Amino acid sequence: MGKIGLLDLEGHFAFYCAYHSNPVNILIHMLFVWPIFFTSLILLHFTPPLFDSPFDHLGLVPNFGLLLALTYALFYVCLDKKAGSLAAILCLVCWVSSSLLAKHLGFSMAWKIVLAAQLFGWTGQFIGHGVFEKRTPAPLDNLAQVLVLVAPFFVLLEALSIVIWLRTVSRISCQCESEDRC
Repeated sequence: MGKIGLLDLEGHFAFYCAYHSNPVNILIHMLFVWPIFFTSLILLHFTPPLFDSPFDHLGLVPNFGLLLALTYALFYVCLDKKAGSLAAILCLVCWVSSSLLAKHLGFSMAWKIVLAAQLFGWTGQFIGHGVFEKRTPAPLDNLAQVLVLVAPFFVLLEALSIVIWLRTVSRISCQCESEDRC
């Protein structure tokens, strides 16, 4: 595959789909990608504040976690306005909730939970690729594409496509039953 432009949604999605065609691997990614992002934000909660904020006392510290969440959010909106906006909202909800959880847990407990979740999530994904997809994961073939960090967005697109497909099938089924064609 040729070089993919930074905001080339179709190019990124084609690359992603080339590594995610097995339904079990897709399900594994749907279960683990967002928790990996979420737990990364928990760990980043403990980085120094970038500036003072009136919400620091609540645990909503403008730090590298917020910077990462905003970067993802902006990137996803630039890739696609509608689905990207939903992904951006999810990124910001992840930042807020991970910050609150991190504040509640404290570093001594949070890092253990993050470590366990990261190990479990990444191991699951590598098993998904090795056992079910029968090929190396995308990060091993194209680290630059991973650094763009499109996996959470494409997992969301996969979930949305399933919901839309189920709605379409349900709508068609209802039309068939009402018109006695099935």
